[in-house]
Amino acid sequence: MKTIIELKNMRFYAYHGVLPEERIEGNDFIVNLKIEADLSKSLETDNIDDTINYGIVYDYVKSEMEKPSNLLEHLTGRIFRKIKSAFPIIDFLEVRVSKLNPPVNGIVDCSEVVVSD
Repeated sequence: MKTIIELKNMRFYAYHGVLPEERIEGNDFIVNLKIEADLSKSLETDNIDDTINYGIVYDYVKSEMEKPSNLLEHLTGRIFRKIKSAFPIIDFLEVRVSKLNPPVNGIVDCSEVVVSD
């Protein structure tokens, strides 16, 4: 049985970007995750050990957001690898990292990188 866990609109203020001012001033970021796994045992046991603890997943995301990267691709890949390695029962993982107000010559809500398997 497939179960889906999503963490939506996790907000962070962080210092990712290629431009020097992005590393000094920082920016707002949003991270979204979609996790698919067979968690049917937890449906019966009501035991946290039989599921994917999304509190721990959040802590992994927060930890990676605190480490500056030049590229959103690199940051998103780090988050993806960290979660996949911590929870081998995951069948599918999608990580979306959005940078609000990216430094472009125009009006853009966000830039976003998506990594999935």
